[in-house]
Amino acid sequence: MGIDDQIDVQSSMDELDWLREQGVVMQSARGPVPSLAERVAGGPIRGSWWGHPSGHEIYRVLNEVRGSPDVVATRLINGKVTLIHRRLWPALVRVADRFPADRLAAIDEVHTASGAHQTISIPFPDWVPAEDSTAAGLLTVDEAVAQLPACLR
Repeated sequence: MGIDDQIDVQSSMDELDWLREQGVVMQSARGPVPSLAERVAGGPIRGSWWGHPSGHEIYRVLNEVRGSPDVVATRLINGKVTLIHRRLWPALVRVADRFPADRLAAIDEVHTASGAHQTISIPFPDWVPAEDSTAAGLLTVDEAVAQLPACLR
């Protein structure tokens, strides 16, 4: 592993730690919670992040963070890609009846043999690990709501 690879791994770990602290972030859209793409870019992004000078770094970090088993991508906030850290999964499960089921589906993007992007949707709660469902049952609704960002309360 070269020094650049070590820096890349550390950068992604820093962003994953940040996501854990935040609990819920937008992948790249603006919304009522912070944006991971804007964090990587170091500030607001005008237009598409693809054209931003940090576009390659944003792409790399987004892929690594979304590849973590502790992160699920949904369309929970405003129908936009919303990343949720595992520490909030039990709380989300506990109050899931407050949200449209399609907004809680996990989404994943795959490349087809032709090179096209395809979005795969895993219905809620099929993507939720058993231990997180069990932990949800130990929370009161008030405890669960208190863990979520204000925009989801």
